[in-house]
Amino acid sequence: MAIVLALETSCDETAVAIVEDRTVHASVVSSQIDLHRQYGGIVPEVASREHVLTLGPAIEQALATAQLDWAAIDGIAATCAPGLVGALLVGVTAGKTLAMVHDKPFLGVHHLEGHIYATYLADPALEPPFLCLLVSGGHTSLIQVQDCGEYVLLGQTRDDAAGEAFDKVARLLDLGYPGGPVIDRLARDGQVVFALPEGNISQPDGSSHPYDSSFSGLKTAVLRLVGKLRSQSGEALPIADVAASFQHTVATALTKRAIACARDHQLSTIAVGGGVAANSGLRQQLQAAAAAQGLRVLFPPLSLCTDNAAMIACAAADHLNRGHESDLSLGAQSRMPLTQVMDLYKA
Repeated sequence: MAIVLALETSCDETAVAIVEDRTVHASVVSSQIDLHRQYGGIVPEVASREHVLTLGPAIEQALATAQLDWAAIDGIAATCAPGLVGALLVGVTAGKTLAMVHDKPFLGVHHLEGHIYATYLADPALEPPFLCLLVSGGHTSLIQVQDCGEYVLLGQTRDDAAGEAFDKVARLLDLGYPGGPVIDRLARDGQVVFALPEGNISQPDGSSHPYDSSFSGLKTAVLRLVGKLRSQSGEALPIADVAASFQHTVATALTKRAIACARDHQLSTIAVGGGVAANSGLRQQLQAAAAAQGLRVLFPPLSLCTDNAAMIACAAADHLNRGHESDLSLGAQSRMPLTQVMDLYKA
């Protein structure tokens, strides 16, 4: 039963959490959305500076909320890959420093593994094997979870991730940043009236790849649709209908691939992680399709869909319970395949 204090600074949230195995004792998240909104997206240097300013108070708040002192902490963890390298360095440096000062083991955690572990916090009884549909601003993947640190990539996006597509379409519609929440909100008042391409990926033999996805063509189709609608005389742009049609297309594409992948690999549970897991359209479509196939779908609560340190601490606690520990020479990496997770720990 390991108690881990974890730091998450991979992008634009400064987060600290204390987790005991699959029980959250404290979770603090300081969002930078308002800071970056004025630029229409994330500015890496601004994000890094903000992490430096807010990480210390967030650590103090987490310890106070959990009513624990450093003696009760078994390990210190920090997200070390992938992400904005400057932002990652803030958390990794702080985590290693705390580990040295308090004589605790340090664990570098892969951000995507954290998103997988968010579902363990939602359902502590969950055990592998299962399929994870990981959908976020930078990643869209179908992953077979075999055990802690053992993952098989079964499908992925060939271009834009689902979250990227939401942000870019929101920009086309002048909806601001971030795009996911506002498109989701507008879609509830709109109708699916525009046919948009799901973006099938062709294999060398000309057949469609069953699990890989593409959203760049969908983004382009929305661009052309918006241009056509705006050229029509005197009519206001039906933004809600465009949002509903776009969101429905993304959810349909993800749902088809996840269901097919789960069935083909005899996996009865689909766990969904990442920021797009909060999307109401995806939740509704995937739940309905899975129920029709006798499959179980697990979504984390909304607070665990976006970046947070509780999921990082949960992953680190499992690794620590298995005797895994990172070397203090471990650095931050902007890119790292999930399949190389065990490279983060000592042999």
